[in-house]
Amino acid sequence: MRQLHFGAHIFLWIDRWNDSSLWLIERAQQLRLNVLEIAVGDDVSIDVPTLRRAAKDHQIALILSPGGDWPMECDISLDDPSLARRGADWHRAWIDVAAEIGAVAYTGAIYGHPGRVMKRVPPADELPRVADHLHTLTKFASERNVELVIEPMSHFRTHLVNTPAQAIRLIGLANHPNLKVLLDTYHLVTEIRDYAHAIRTCGKKLWGLHACENDRGAPGGGLVPWEPVCRALASETAARYIIFESYNSAIPGFAESRGMFHDVCADGDVFVRTALRHLQALLHQQ
Repeated sequence: MRQLHFGAHIFLWIDRWNDSSLWLIERAQQLRLNVLEIAVGDDVSIDVPTLRRAAKDHQIALILSPGGDWPMECDISLDDPSLARRGADWHRAWIDVAAEIGAVAYTGAIYGHPGRVMKRVPPADELPRVADHLHTLTKFASERNVELVIEPMSHFRTHLVNTPAQAIRLIGLANHPNLKVLLDTYHLVTEIRDYAHAIRTCGKKLWGLHACENDRGAPGGGLVPWEPVCRALASETAARYIIFESYNSAIPGFAESRGMFHDVCADGDVFVRTALRHLQALLHQQ
């Protein structure tokens, strides 16, 4: 079986990256992770040389994803062409940062904007317009050795791409080999009935998983069927990354600001250890 790299999102520990967050690089290494995902936005500052050096010294791969202050008007799916171009420019700037720090990927709901749900019959030109922007962004990222990875989200968060099949359709329209898909086990709960089939649907285009339970808790004991998930990952996809994601509920107001109102991630270290123990045991059986 090919090697799967385990990682974690910074939101397991902190609510925003800044120059004092570099301790998370070493913490990831101590927890035997290979990857750290950093949320970026207009409220985030990155010391590029220092972060790049720290990641290299600790052998931690980096991922950037829009998750901080992401202006709603920076959305490549918007009907207004000038705003759609503004969205593309916003992502392009962060892809440049991803390249400068040596990140392996730029991921997320890049096709739209989380929180915008247009309750209408989709215009016939909507997906083709999005695909054109994605093709341009993916080409830009590829030239900088950064993979572009789209993440389907629940219909409560977006109307554009909710299922693996929709993600694959959009990737086909965008028509660039560097465009991949990241499935999130939390978002899939409301959208699909068969996790293994969802994973197989993505096949060689599956870059990896955001892994957590249906309540955003650590994998194990919830509704996500991890055994078939692990079997499908091991045998029927090209996935290389499993990234643990939730929101630290010990930070006052943070989890609530993200729409999580229960205490399932009070300690990022405990979350990671629990998740690793559960998933590594299942993967070793494959």
